[in-house]
Amino acid sequence: MITFSNAKINIGLHITAKRADGYHNIETLFYPVRLADIIEILPAKGKGNHLLVNTGATVDADPSQNLCIKALDALDSFIETRRLKIYLHKLVPQGAGLGGGSSNAAFVLMAANRILNGGLDKAGMVSIAGRIGSDCPFFIHNRPLFAHGRGDQFEPSEISLAGCSIVIVFPGIPVNTAWAYAMVKPAERKCQLREVLSEDPETWKGRVVNDFEVPVFRAHPEIGKVKRVLEDSGALYASLTGSGGAVYGIFPEKSNTRKIRGEFAGMFVWSGALD
Repeated sequence: MITFSNAKINIGLHITAKRADGYHNIETLFYPVRLADIIEILPAKGKGNHLLVNTGATVDADPSQNLCIKALDALDSFIETRRLKIYLHKLVPQGAGLGGGSSNAAFVLMAANRILNGGLDKAGMVSIAGRIGSDCPFFIHNRPLFAHGRGDQFEPSEISLAGCSIVIVFPGIPVNTAWAYAMVKPAERKCQLREVLSEDPETWKGRVVNDFEVPVFRAHPEIGKVKRVLEDSGALYASLTGSGGAVYGIFPEKSNTRKIRGEFAGMFVWSGALD
């Protein structure tokens, strides 16, 4: 079975409180984008551990610690499984705040459930995904959702960016998530993200904020420059996604994204339509 494991962006990201369990409460809008890794899952001969073959962008982790394998290991506790082999072709950059690893795990979980006739419903897969990582449950739903708690509690969103284009730029500077959280002082917001995002994207600048931008841009001015170039190129709205280091710009549908991409020579750049 072949599946396409897409990325996400965060539109607004507020860190509202430090939790007793060491994690943080957040408020954000998760929005799926078409940039995707390619995953093929096949039955594997013999007995033993599940197998992973990684091509494309290298994943900087021991295969046994990859979230794809962790997804299968988690599934083993809920349904009768057999040995599987995963071919993972990475296109989503690692350490960019695009949720690539979490998406991989969620899509492997869903594909394996179908291959093995596991019979798990969406609620069951969401529960398992939550054991793998905070972002994983979102990709089981894979539609625009407001998230709070650790980013694993969801509310429906009617926000649509259909008719817009997106340009995602990763300057090759990964940001450590634990470091980024340590640099932010949690605070509640008077203005609710849902209210501001109900307005047109051209009104979001300066009002829809990612709390990680200040420390990340201070530590890595090159990332902050990417946002400025996107804004100067006509973006309706531009922002860091997650804890970085990718930055995206939302543009009107008929924007010349080819010209915009040319501003970022030597960097990872992806553009496409938004649904």
